[in-house]
Amino acid sequence: MMIRFAILPLVLALNFSMCKKQQAVTDKQQPAGSAAPEAAAATAAPVVAATPKIKKPVVDQTAQVLIFCYHRLVDKIRYPGTEITPAAFEAEMKELKDKGITVISMQDLLAWKRGEKNIPPRSAVITFDDGWKSQYEVGWPIMKKYGYPFTLFIYTEGVRGGSLGGGEAITWEQLADLRDNGVDIQAHTATHQDLREGHNVTVIEPGGKRGRKKLTGADYEKWVQNEVVGCKELLEQRLGIKVNCFAVPFGNYNEHVKELARNAGYEAMFTVYGQPITFTSPMDAIGRYAIEANKPKVFADAVSMIGASSGGGTAVAEVGAKDLTTHPADGETVRTALPLIKANLSSIGQIEPGSVQMRVSGLGLVPVNFDPKTGTVSYQVPQKLRDKTCTVIVSAKSEGKKVETHWTFGIEEAAATAASSPAAAPKK
Repeated sequence: MMIRFAILPLVLALNFSMCKKQQAVTDKQQPAGSAAPEAAAATAAPVVAATPKIKKPVVDQTAQVLIFCYHRLVDKIRYPGTEITPAAFEAEMKELKDKGITVISMQDLLAWKRGEKNIPPRSAVITFDDGWKSQYEVGWPIMKKYGYPFTLFIYTEGVRGGSLGGGEAITWEQLADLRDNGVDIQAHTATHQDLREGHNVTVIEPGGKRGRKKLTGADYEKWVQNEVVGCKELLEQRLGIKVNCFAVPFGNYNEHVKELARNAGYEAMFTVYGQPITFTSPMDAIGRYAIEANKPKVFADAVSMIGASSGGGTAVAEVGAKDLTTHPADGETVRTALPLIKANLSSIGQIEPGSVQMRVSGLGLVPVNFDPKTGTVSYQVPQKLRDKTCTVIVSAKSEGKKVETHWTFGIEEAAATAASSPAAAPKK
């Protein structure tokens, strides 16, 4: 026991001696006057990572898109206004391939319209309306054969089990299978009827009895809300998807229906009035070619409209204004109707000086100053702008490609009003 107590002080003294030696070594390695590691970390200037230059994809604004609308695929035609044979459908899918028209997805079309993604100069989108089981059993295998994406526009009461879903209707299980395999599913109302107020519509009475009524006022608003918004919510809940497209039954709608759709979060609305879709086509009236057995020339006529086109024109890279440090900034409101307008183009790359152009709403093409060293383009407005908002479009060539940006700023009402008011006549 005495030995233990004698050894313990010796061990403690040895440990203390080792700690002092380690501290001395540390102090010797630390340069004189330098802070401790913790303090150095706290006082060191933060390292700011360089912001990478954002390069958006080159978007061909001259591209065109054909959107086709199909319904039922059946061997024996009974309703030529909504039916087509599987053989005819496959022949049309093959013709698109043979003529070099690329079938793209609906979401790629929307990304192109937003300026986020390029598409081939001659493209097509395939859609099926309503929700028939032949679309799953017949149409899908043909689309898989050609490797084509497609979209289904579903009216929810027409799905099997719904008030309008008969034996030929698609099921929720089939829709889930299509979803799991990458098929785009979008909204086509709840009951597939004319959405305009004052028209007779079929309603489900208490007890399940159907009746025809002309809905107005609050009754109409409740009904149309379910048609436009309710169907979207049901599809999203049942399938766990995001619905951003709305196909209007029969192509019949008005500004009120458009407003409901916009407020519901739809990015695009589709009709059955076929026309080639361009980069500037309005998003709330996108036309589709309805393919029906009693109108055999519709498909051929549509294909001929872009079949020989190579896209033409120069591809344009759309650059976000926020990447160019514009002045005034996009969305800013200024107090003067004589602003200095400028943008820094250096993030785009090497700019061809003679290619820089600026257009100002209300003034048109204006003479600009461009500094190749800083990449800054500027224009001092010499006459007061009269409108409350002003849009600026700047374009240039970089590495042989055309780039373009645009932004809009506001002008305080007092400044704009003063600019538009005639000068007071001098008193005599």
